Amino acid sequence: MVLINVSFKDCHTVKPAEPTRNGPLPLSELDQIGTITHVPTIYFYRPPLYWLSPPDSIANTLRDSLSKALVPFYPLAGRLRWIGCGRLELDCNAKGVSLYVAESEAKLDDIGYSSPSPGYDQYLIPSIDYGSVPIHDLPLLLVQLTKFKCGGISLGLRISHAVVDGTSALHFFSEWARLARGEPLGAEPFLDRKVVLDPPIAAPICLDHPEYSHPVPLLLGLSDDVEERKKKTTLAMLKLSKTQVEKLKNMGNQDQVIGSTDAAGRAYTRYEIVAGHIWRCACKARQHKDEQPTALGICVDSRSRMHPPLPREYFGNAALDIPATSHAGELMSKPLGYASSRIRAAIERVTDTYVKSALEFLKNEPDLTRFQDIRAEEAPFYGNPNLGVVNWMTLPIYGLDFGWGKEIYMGPGTHDLDGDSLVLHSPDGDGSLIVMLCLQRAHMDAFTKHFYEDII
Repeated sequence: MVLINVSFKDCHTVKPAEPTRNGPLPLSELDQIGTITHVPTIYFYRPPLYWLSPPDSIANTLRDSLSKALVPFYPLAGRLRWIGCGRLELDCNAKGVSLYVAESEAKLDDIGYSSPSPGYDQYLIPSIDYGSVPIHDLPLLLVQLTKFKCGGISLGLRISHAVVDGTSALHFFSEWARLARGEPLGAEPFLDRKVVLDPPIAAPICLDHPEYSHPVPLLLGLSDDVEERKKKTTLAMLKLSKTQVEKLKNMGNQDQVIGSTDAAGRAYTRYEIVAGHIWRCACKARQHKDEQPTALGICVDSRSRMHPPLPREYFGNAALDIPATSHAGELMSKPLGYASSRIRAAIERVTDTYVKSALEFLKNEPDLTRFQDIRAEEAPFYGNPNLGVVNWMTLPIYGLDFGWGKEIYMGPGTHDLDGDSLVLHSPDGDGSLIVMLCLQRAHMDAFTKHFYEDII
């Protein structure tokens, strides 16, 4: 990506257009663990010419519609605050969110907008200084509109993961876009956190929760992951055509391998197949010994797994990070279906009982600090010998139209940690998939070779 010179022209604090509820809003334990910082995404657009005059048309539309969206989604206009023991509370005080307007002399075609880049975070997505600004002064949403010389624009978004998960964030973005188009709200957010704060429990629950109590595996012979964290990484976007996806599904479903938890013999899903393929290829590329323990991190949405199910519009964190575990030798020597079976077994542990048990486990923790990631070096390391595969195939990530048409590209912001990967649909809608993967530079070429060698 070329160097982008960006000049900031304006900064707005956008508050709800009408009075909203004031006061504290409790956060669930799921809100307060894992990533509690802001998560970046970016969208690029080529608006029609009539949107470019007067020059503030797009900025005004974004600001006015954002103000309206913050009425039903008023928690986003508040601030977090620490209440002791590593716990947070949301203060609904209508202090508002930040909207920056910037310009650049660059053209979209010059910056390589069609793939993730570390430059996006540096220039096109608002930055946050967690070190010097107290959390109670940080907006929960920051937006940067950047206008390019060619007439194209980017919309950089950074939203607090302590308040929303991916499903909730996309719900807000889509409703904001509806209001910008002049349409009524499509679905109100479900703001009652009591269903997660105090779920009905029929009997005492005592389940093991390795995702909280046990660290992820280390490379054999090492006592920590300090050196692995320091190694240079690189990012790849690997496309799987519809035909290649079908080949992988056929390979993984040829026979139900021993160890599958699915007594009914259900075919493995695309996610289970593709994540299993990524896992096996990573073990091969990293040249793991057969006895090397390895974990694959899975993000499981619990909304439909609780009884009664949470509303789809539940506005908060409802996802659990679950590890699938194995040994590299088993993954590499057994068929693809074995890796998929390990992933399915992990996912199917997330039942109503499991979710409520996890909530009880965390409620009984005297301090949540050790479960929180504020800086990358504090997060559980899902790099070598582990990795995380996040499923974006179930999220409505495309088609965010504020009135000037759908985006020409959307993607994550920062994506530079070894082992981080996403699986998402191609925007072409042709049945193909895209794997966005970050690995150590020393491993990426071998990974790509193994990734395609059996499916070309």
